[in-house]
Amino acid sequence: MTGERPIGEDDLQAFVDGRLAPSRLQMVKAFLASDPTRAEKIEREIAQRDALRARLSFKAQEPIPTRLRIDNLIAARRRPSRIYGRGIAAAVAWLLIGGALGATGGAWWGTRQTQAAPQIAVADNAIAAHRIYVGERLHPVEVPGDQEAHLVQWLSRRVGKPLVAPDLKPQGYRLIGGRLLPSNGEAAAMFMYENGGGSRLTIYARSSAGEEETAFRFESKGEISAFSWIDNGLSYVVSAKAERAELLSLAESIYHQFETASGPAKGRL
Repeated sequence: MTGERPIGEDDLQAFVDGRLAPSRLQMVKAFLASDPTRAEKIEREIAQRDALRARLSFKAQEPIPTRLRIDNLIAARRRPSRIYGRGIAAAVAWLLIGGALGATGGAWWGTRQTQAAPQIAVADNAIAAHRIYVGERLHPVEVPGDQEAHLVQWLSRRVGKPLVAPDLKPQGYRLIGGRLLPSNGEAAAMFMYENGGGSRLTIYARSSAGEEETAFRFESKGEISAFSWIDNGLSYVVSAKAERAELLSLAESIYHQFETASGPAKGRL
């Protein structure tokens, strides 16, 4: 059609998100019909969007934290403007989670470009450790999984925060053990799991005192995928040779188990 701009990535992403303007919809459909390879890719992205939306719907159901409620934010006006501005921004971000999930589900994680340098370093260290130790057959861990209580107590004490070795048996993974790792002058813990096919997954955790909490962040290096986040004073990275949707399901289970462990009843090391 004369005068119409060509189909671009913004049109295709809007199509995947279900927010494409009606005036462009038929044009995009015609474009995809003429390019089977691109159409197949878009179909995969739509299927992935639906799967992620279903898995992340729990986040939209969580109550807004007390510190982000409007009355508390109004009271915060008496505080320095920088702190108040951060609170408002956080409240707006929280309230927009539902809308973001309704689009692609992608608001639950960010990209590498949105991460602060310390977060990138933690993720890089975790992925590097994963590469080194998952290939070990004789000595992949320092403490074996049959000494789980000792392993968890030891790593919790060294990291300075209560940890758990999440139960991933429902997902087909058993704990084979863990080890202590250095992380920029601090201690980091790594738990290693293995499934029936011999594929291994690692959970990396280290203190993140003073760093703000974050949502899930996804990245991949070669064949290794990872989800990272910061919560309750700890940085976590879950790494495996797995598809993003599969790893997200595992990361979500791990997140909830660490959330439970960080409660008042388990606050002592």
